Amino acid sequence: MYEFLLSAISCLFIFQGGVFSEECSQGVIGKRVSFFVPAGSSLSLSCVVQHCGGHWTGNWIWENQTDSTSAAVTNSARHDVTSVTLDVNKTKLDLKIVNVVQSDEGSYRCNVKWSDGSSDVSHWMQVNVTKGVAFQRTLLHRVLVCTCAFLCLPVILGLARCLSSEVKPQPHPRIEVLYAAERRDSSHEPPQPPPRRPVPKKRTAPPQKGT
Repeated sequence: MYEFLLSAISCLFIFQGGVFSEECSQGVIGKRVSFFVPAGSSLSLSCVVQHCGGHWTGNWIWENQTDSTSAAVTNSARHDVTSVTLDVNKTKLDLKIVNVVQSDEGSYRCNVKWSDGSSDVSHWMQVNVTKGVAFQRTLLHRVLVCTCAFLCLPVILGLARCLSSEVKPQPHPRIEVLYAAERRDSSHEPPQPPPRRPVPKKRTAPPQKGT
């Protein structure tokens, strides 16, 4: 009875191991997708390599859609290829491109070689580079101009207030001109003679009557 139980348990483990080994199949998982990336920005691409614990090597392939030329993407100042282990059976292969330029446009996919000499690839990922730098710079310039104007407005208002408080009100020049004209006109008039006094009349004696 004891030997029968050991045999049953051993068969169960062997069966489970066979099922699990059949469930994990080697391959490369990568979605077919298109990206529209403004020039000067950054881009990240990724695919998942399901290696099932086996040995493998992988890289990213770039293809030019114009002349169908292809090349392997290697690490450089703008390109960074890294791998991140997800679990014992899967590893994520990442490609990061910084400061995207027009020559980065094209199709990308993962290329994996297994230990038996076979290989697998993911779906193509189309990258389209757009001219978005000029718009971004224009928007940035507008933001900077608005910010400077907002910061300078209190200073301008303060200076205007100080200048207006220092200026004293001046008399109206027209009134002074009129007064000066009147004074000039009165100075040129000829002198007026003094008014004449009335001459007093002489009194005459009344005539005397004869006696």
